[in-house]
Amino acid sequence: MHGLRPVANGIRTDHPVPDLPFVDDAHIPLEDPRAIEKIGRDVGDGMWGRWDRDRGTRGAWVAFTTDPLNHDLAWVVRHHPEHGTSVLLYKDVDASAAYMDWWNGPLLFRSGGYWWDGTAWYRPSQVWDAASEEYDRRPVRAAVTVSAADLLEDSARQAKGRVLKVANFDPEQPAAAASAWPDDLARWAALRKKRGAGLPLDRCVVKLSAPELAGDQLVGVTELAELGGIAASTLRAYISRGEGEVPPPQAIVGGRSAWARPVAQDWAERRRRSSDSVSALLSAGEGSSMSTGAAGLQERFTQIFFSHLWQRPERRKRWALRHRTEDAVRQVADELGWSVAVNLDDIVPPYPLAATVRHAILDELAYGQQLDQQIGDTDPSTFYGITTPVAEMLDWLVRHHPTHAQQIIGEIVGEAERRFDIPRQVTAESLRTALSLDGKLDRAARREFLQRVLPPSLTKER
Repeated sequence: MHGLRPVANGIRTDHPVPDLPFVDDAHIPLEDPRAIEKIGRDVGDGMWGRWDRDRGTRGAWVAFTTDPLNHDLAWVVRHHPEHGTSVLLYKDVDASAAYMDWWNGPLLFRSGGYWWDGTAWYRPSQVWDAASEEYDRRPVRAAVTVSAADLLEDSARQAKGRVLKVANFDPEQPAAAASAWPDDLARWAALRKKRGAGLPLDRCVVKLSAPELAGDQLVGVTELAELGGIAASTLRAYISRGEGEVPPPQAIVGGRSAWARPVAQDWAERRRRSSDSVSALLSAGEGSSMSTGAAGLQERFTQIFFSHLWQRPERRKRWALRHRTEDAVRQVADELGWSVAVNLDDIVPPYPLAATVRHAILDELAYGQQLDQQIGDTDPSTFYGITTPVAEMLDWLVRHHPTHAQQIIGEIVGEAERRFDIPRQVTAESLRTALSLDGKLDRAARREFLQRVLPPSLTKER
């Protein structure tokens, strides 16, 4: 979610941000991202630079550099071969984060995180889609792109427009009145015309207009808090402390922050989908950090332990002072430990776990084979790597349920051969390697176990 506000427009930007001043960027080589990076990278303390290609569009890139004349500021440049270049000035401490927000996708941000990809406008990115490993894109209904040509006023006085110098620019100084910005925009347009460079004014995007951004559709702190299921005072504390991932407001009305209702609803959805919310949903009760499953387990063993300690007269006497010896207490502890061990199948059901490990390992083998094919390696690997979490669960199954492990290892070897044409030797070596690297069995026990459970032709360990 883009929440970093630039402090000024570069005078050569194609897409000026409303109400921000224009600053001379003539000393920045906008045509070459490598040159932009070179200005600040490895030059000295307090300076840095970087550039990257946009993986989605050939010829598109983003770059940033600390300004060489004012190290408290930095330029972030976003270039697209069709949609032009955004040139914005940020506080240097914000430049790296702003740069990452611009990378791969958004071409510009407006109205508290609304973003444009060259074709459509989207609401601020808030709801994570784990399946696609990116934020869910939520288009803005009836969005209208407002260009510089739309905003240039006949009454604007370009001679009154300002172009500031970066060397003495202070972002903490109060901004000029918004009523003066049309003059600044007219000055920017006149300088573009004089240079004869840049996009036509009707393609220079300034902002968007949409029904959801209309003043009567905005919500304040009280309603945003209500949608998020928290008290207004809690929300205000979140905002003041920079917590709660509260989206930037879309407008400031009468000195108060206001949000578009769909943005507020997305934030509420984000909160419902958070790990804390999911944990609370399946908690044992209000204020409890224990899950329902864990609470059920506690209740079960409470009953078992109570039976051991109190409901049997021969054990109840151990509560008498004369029976509280170290050996007596150790015996009780041993009996309680035994109760847990014999109920292991209720804690971690072995059949579902074995099936899950089996499918996970087959997936790991298939993925390893796929990587070989992608690099054109026709000679099969001697083994395929199995990720640590999967290997650790296989090892757990071997140590706690060896007969279940025996069964699935045979199934894995056979199914990898039948489904994927993976030689048995490769599968066996993959399992040996996984248990060797991430298992807890000593070498002798591991070797003897595999000799007994692998097909006879595969029991010779390298």
